Amino acid sequence: MQNNIQNNQSDEISIRELIQKIGLIKKYLLNKWLSIMLVSILGGVLGFMYALFIPVKYVSKLTFVVEESKGGGGGIAALAGQFGFDLGGGSSGGILNGDNILLFLKSENLSREIFLSAYDDSGKVTLADKYAEVRKFKESWRKNKNIGSINFSKFKNEKLPRLEDSLLQIIIKKNFLLTDLSVLKPDKKASFVQVSVSTLDEKLSALLSDRLVKTASARFIDSKTKLKAANVLLLQRRADSLAALLNDKTYSTASSQQELVDINPALKTAPIIAEISTREKSMIGTIFAEVVKNLEIAKSVLSQETPAIQLIDQSTFPLEKVKVGKVKSFILWGMVFAILYVSYLLITRWIKTVL
Repeated sequence: MQNNIQNNQSDEISIRELIQKIGLIKKYLLNKWLSIMLVSILGGVLGFMYALFIPVKYVSKLTFVVEESKGGGGGIAALAGQFGFDLGGGSSGGILNGDNILLFLKSENLSREIFLSAYDDSGKVTLADKYAEVRKFKESWRKNKNIGSINFSKFKNEKLPRLEDSLLQIIIKKNFLLTDLSVLKPDKKASFVQVSVSTLDEKLSALLSDRLVKTASARFIDSKTKLKAANVLLLQRRADSLAALLNDKTYSTASSQQELVDINPALKTAPIIAEISTREKSMIGTIFAEVVKNLEIAKSVLSQETPAIQLIDQSTFPLEKVKVGKVKSFILWGMVFAILYVSYLLITRWIKTVL
């Protein structure tokens, strides 16, 4: 019983001391209100200056969805299976399946292809050249004796030299992919994908977002249909070759039949040539019919397996401008500086008290 009373008294003393310490801290900070306000104003001014000189960025957004045929097989799959074709409905993986697309759209290889494409119709300026120009990289490169003047358009169809390749890697890895490109799914339950690009040039932002999605779509469709498209091309060539051969054999058979009219009936071996020609024509016709049938099946399979990239929404000119608000920056920086200064005051006071 006595122990409980002592514990309660100690608790009351602790709470009383805590309240007293809070009061002392409050009084200490009130005495420093002028310096705290001055530091806060200083931070606000710095934030205002930052917002004043930070350049405007143009944001281009593009939202799309991948529409693929679901592997169900059915009658077409069964029919194709009789001729040795595979509809490919059992595969569930792919470049643009699930969250793979988020990584694929931010791949360095894809970005390199885009940056080496032309900025305008002249073809003398690539997206990499324009990006380096608006980010003031080219200006700093020219001042550097080890770099000098750089023009990526000279190597757009060739392998980049070591210097240009290193600079392009810096542009892509440390700038574009890190700060300027955003790839996300607005809703995790949906399959919509939003690509957002923000740069200091309006046209550059629009071109980068548009070509990024178009190039990724072309690669995806090519990877999904490459084998089946090659199969269709092979069957088409075979069908064309057999059609030409069948036409020649048709004329040859007609000529053989015509010769039987004027030939001596006593010659028993005369009709053999015409019979062989007719038989060969019939065989070629049968093979041609089967090849055409297989070709139509292959075309049907290719059509069903070709995915579609459906564009849902795209930014139009003028693009959205992103600019740091001056008032917002003043208030935010002022609060941050005030909090840091108050923390500094409390820490130094605590150190002096302990010592």
